[in-house]
Amino acid sequence: MTQTHSSPPHKIIGVAVIWNDKQQILIDRRRQQGAMGGFWEFPGGKIEPGETIEECIKREIQEELAIEIEVGEHLITIDHTYPDLRVTLTVHECRHLHGIPQPLECDEIRWVNLELLETFNFPAANFQIIKVLQQKVINRKQLIN
Repeated sequence: MTQTHSSPPHKIIGVAVIWNDKQQILIDRRRQQGAMGGFWEFPGGKIEPGETIEECIKREIQEELAIEIEVGEHLITIDHTYPDLRVTLTVHECRHLHGIPQPLECDEIRWVNLELLETFNFPAANFQIIKVLQQKVINRKQLIN
C-alpha cells in the first residue's frame, strides 16, 4: 500500500498594513470559530480571479472594515506553510483615507503603535511583517541622525 502525500491547499492573500495620521497600524482579531480563531492579523483576504493584489487589498478592506484606503508600496511577500495550509502573503503599506473601521468580518479591531505589535498573538507568518516594519523604522531613524 502506498501512501500519497498531498500538499496543503495554497491561498494567495493580499495583506494591508494600514497606517493612520497618528502613525498607528490597524489590526483585527479573527473570529473564534474557524482557522486561527482568536489570533490578531493585518487585514486582507484572498485574491479573486483576474484581480491585481492592489485591487484585492482595496476590495477586502472595504468588505471587511467598511473603510477606504490608498494602497501604497509593496512591503514584503511571505510564503509560509502551516500544517493544513500554505499561504503567500503579499503585503502592502496602505493609508487610511475615509470611514470609521467596522468589525464586519472579525471580532475586534484596534489601532496600535508599531512598538506594541509584538504584544499581540499573531499567526506565525505575520511576525515577518512586524520585523520588516520595525527595520524600516530603524533605517528611517538612522537616515535622520
